[in-house]
Amino acid sequence: MSSSRYHKRLIISWDRLHADVRELCRGLIGRDLKGIVAITRGGLIPAALIARELDVRLIDTVCIKSYERMEQGGLEVMKGVDHDGEGWLLVDDLVDTGRTAKAVREMLPKAHFVTVYAKPDGRPLVDQYLTEVAQDCWIQFPWDMGVAYVEPLVDQEKR
Repeated sequence: MSSSRYHKRLIISWDRLHADVRELCRGLIGRDLKGIVAITRGGLIPAALIARELDVRLIDTVCIKSYERMEQGGLEVMKGVDHDGEGWLLVDDLVDTGRTAKAVREMLPKAHFVTVYAKPDGRPLVDQYLTEVAQDCWIQFPWDMGVAYVEPLVDQEKR
């Protein structure tokens, strides 16, 4: 880990992410939704999974850039939406410091905002989340990782 603010790491597999999103959806069943707004990029995959689980066909995006690898930089809104969020589900993978969440809350004040993971600084800004994670923990999401061959220990010992 390169950023000095992260002292722990949580690795999320595809299986765990899918299971966590399904569990988050249990608390969303029965909501009358016009559609989903995904916060890109992290909210795209959770939004797609939520859309499947709740049978929602309309998905839009709010495009915001706030991270460059592990470093949080300036907030750049690249694409917004043309409504206040009434009846919409706003989805992100994680609420961290709350900077992005505050900006999106201003754009969509009436949306129901959910994240799969929440850190203490950002947690008060979302309506619903599944798992709380320590503020100093870097979450390694599956879309940032690849599968690679690992040499068996016995073969390593032969060298």
